[in-house]
Amino acid sequence: MPYYYWYAFAMTFFLALILGKVAIPLLRLLKFGQVVRSDGPATHAKKKGTPTMGGVIFLVPALLVTWLWGITLGFQFSSLVVTTVLTLGFALVGLADDALKAVFRRSLGLLARQKLYWLGVLSAGASLVLYYTGHSTVLVMPFLGWRYDIGHLYWPFLVFIGIGFSNAVNLTDGIDALAGGTMLIASLAYVVVGLVTGVPEVVFFALALAGGLLAFLFYNRHPARVFMGDVGSLGLGGALVSMGTLTRTELLLPIIGAVYVWSTLSVVVQVVYFRLTKGKRFFRMAPFHHALELRGWSERKVVLTYYLVSAVAAALGIVGLARMGG
Repeated sequence: MPYYYWYAFAMTFFLALILGKVAIPLLRLLKFGQVVRSDGPATHAKKKGTPTMGGVIFLVPALLVTWLWGITLGFQFSSLVVTTVLTLGFALVGLADDALKAVFRRSLGLLARQKLYWLGVLSAGASLVLYYTGHSTVLVMPFLGWRYDIGHLYWPFLVFIGIGFSNAVNLTDGIDALAGGTMLIASLAYVVVGLVTGVPEVVFFALALAGGLLAFLFYNRHPARVFMGDVGSLGLGGALVSMGTLTRTELLLPIIGAVYVWSTLSVVVQVVYFRLTKGKRFFRMAPFHHALELRGWSERKVVLTYYLVSAVAAALGIVGLARMGG
């Protein structure tokens, strides 16, 4: 990997640090504060009013640096477009959701069907770009290396994982530094994946995103001075899908992003069990990280545990990549 790729990491790190110094007081002045769930852990009550929409702190520098250097280095234009559509596009959906909550005081933000619709439209848009640039429709099974060409089914599959992973990262964003730190680990894993698969656009973007996230964690670590909001979590979900898609390692996403899959599964299990038992709960609260808090785990313990699981999942994903013939 050329040494100057690390400029992406350094530039976004410092830009995000500077942007955080400006954005956090501005968000506080505008009273764009966090809305806290009434049924959540009691320790979260003090988080009410903490500035949100902080995702702009790392997403704006990461995308800006990727585009500026990408054009200079001659990166594939279609790859930059797909990354932007999935990352910035999803972030804008999250921004609308955050704005409705913080500015217009609509506690639920966008309706679920509205959010799903726009995430689906953006995923379909990215699919069209990939389709017209000859993107492969072959899926490769991690560890086994089995290859399946699913043809035109690939495009609805891409829409599905776009919607799925963006919401999965969103569900994981509920504790200081949890979503940001786990995504930092996933991004570093995709630096390796991009190198192995020979996709420099992903290597560069993953480094840029990692730099921005590391700076954001300076502000988001417990006790958080700012939250990323849906603009951050949905944007990160889109970024993760773009990296998996461009490296043609879509089936690695559930491995590298295992904590996000688990957050989603815990919510699904909770909802299904609640309906089947007419009001009983399988977990004390979902997503699962909140159940751990209600068991008496500190935020620090929960976050460090999720970081450990993320690191193991990332390493496992890289091993799986080696067996894919990547």
